[in-house]
Amino acid sequence: MDRLANTVRPYAWGSTTAIPELLGTAPTGEPQAEMWMGAHPGAPSRIDRGTGPVSLAEVIDADPETELGPDAVRAFGPRLPFLLKLLAAGSPLSLQVHPDLTQAREGFADEERRGVPIDAPHRNYKDANHKPELIVALTPFDGLCGFRHPAQTADLLEGLGVDDLTPYVDILRASPEEAALREVLTAVLGAEPHAIAGTVERTAVAADQLAAKGGPYADVYAACAGLAHHFPGDPGVLSAMLLNHVRLQPGEALFLGAGIPHAYLSGLGVELMANSDNVLRCGLTPKHVDVPELLRVVRFEAGDAGVLRPEDVAGEEVYDTPIDEFRLSRFVLAPGGAPRALVSRTPQVLLCTAGTVRLRSAEDAPEQDREGAGQTELTLAPGESAFVRAGEQLTLSGAGTLFRATVVA
Repeated sequence: MDRLANTVRPYAWGSTTAIPELLGTAPTGEPQAEMWMGAHPGAPSRIDRGTGPVSLAEVIDADPETELGPDAVRAFGPRLPFLLKLLAAGSPLSLQVHPDLTQAREGFADEERRGVPIDAPHRNYKDANHKPELIVALTPFDGLCGFRHPAQTADLLEGLGVDDLTPYVDILRASPEEAALREVLTAVLGAEPHAIAGTVERTAVAADQLAAKGGPYADVYAACAGLAHHFPGDPGVLSAMLLNHVRLQPGEALFLGAGIPHAYLSGLGVELMANSDNVLRCGLTPKHVDVPELLRVVRFEAGDAGVLRPEDVAGEEVYDTPIDEFRLSRFVLAPGGAPRALVSRTPQVLLCTAGTVRLRSAEDAPEQDREGAGQTELTLAPGESAFVRAGEQLTLSGAGTLFRATVVA
């Protein structure tokens, strides 16, 4: 196994304190948004097998079958198909959706044919992969996920008493759900910028006043006012009001499949995703918003946010998701508990988020199987992580919480 040295990304929306508090380090005063664990080319983790630090991506490229195992290579190719992150939102992220696999392949091929530079600010598809993702809260975590039922949103908007919103209320009450959601989102994103900015301002003032009074929509109104504070005049503030507002408690999760509009607002969590950069934005951002392509990708389906809780499988708490590129689970190890065996035919990234967890290669593993595979024993503190190549047998012990990311193959 290999201890990972990871990069922290300083995106402007990042918390200045959450990741340092978990790691037990002093804040720098700068935002620390995401810590990446894996082999993504944008910021691959580094390992040291005795000859100095080297990129995990380079190690995998040199011998993918040994590092990833033949099952994973056959299913996903010679690359680690997932990226594990610590995500710390100090302010809201952009409102966004991700394409499905067919849409990503078609969109990437189209932009390649048209010669759109890969780093162009108006480019939508950076690769040909989809980007399903899972976020598990480590602290109370606020987010937006999926469309609320139109009738409920009509009540919410009508309660604001803002005349500009009346046409949207009428559409939400009169049209079938899918058509209503599509028509309102299209109208908001296609509105004249000055006019929609005024509507956002009036909506935010009313929402702030109503949030202070309490009531069934107080949390939604407070979130709306907060978004408008960060993004004054942005049509994404109104788009966000079409979505379910959810507060996760530690251990609860959201799965974001293709076409589901979502945004993370605040909190610290463990995020696991397919290895892709494909994002189509709906607002709450100064970045490019491609409205026609966005509307092609969004799934206009109403429902609740679908909060996930882990299911116990022989002492391993598994977050069940409908894809194969990743599988996330956690172990909560009690003091004095018996060591637990851990083996997988596919690669794993292990992350400690609380306490202390000791990893040890199984004593009966043949020495030749461990040759060149890094350390045979590691102790992980909060925020520390390890890469375990396919087939390595481990035991877990200690008192703490360990997240396990792997694939289904």
